[in-house]
Amino acid sequence: MNIYVSNLSFNTSDAELSELFSAFGEVSSAKVITDRETGRSRGFGFVEMPSEDEGKDAMLGLNNKEVEGRAMSVSVAKEREERSSGGGGNRGGYSNNRGGGGGGRW
Repeated sequence: MNIYVSNLSFNTSDAELSELFSAFGEVSSAKVITDRETGRSRGFGFVEMPSEDEGKDAMLGLNNKEVEGRAMSVSVAKEREERSSGGGGNRGGYSNNRGGGGGGRW
């Protein structure tokens, strides 16, 4: 069972997250998500537990539990959506401007 944990203290480590959930059963992995550039916690993470029953018990026992002054929110993690490669937005510097200057046509 994959569990989403949000509203974590920015000081919570992977080991601390694992320890919280291990009180309810076996933890396969626990990961606090960090910012790529700064390495600082983003305040949420994921915990994997092989037993669905233990995972449900952990969600019930830890949802809204206060840890380091913050009430955690615990729920079933949703599958990550595939990111599409098209669809507008900034496309990495593509420009219709061909440089140059002057008054001529392209």
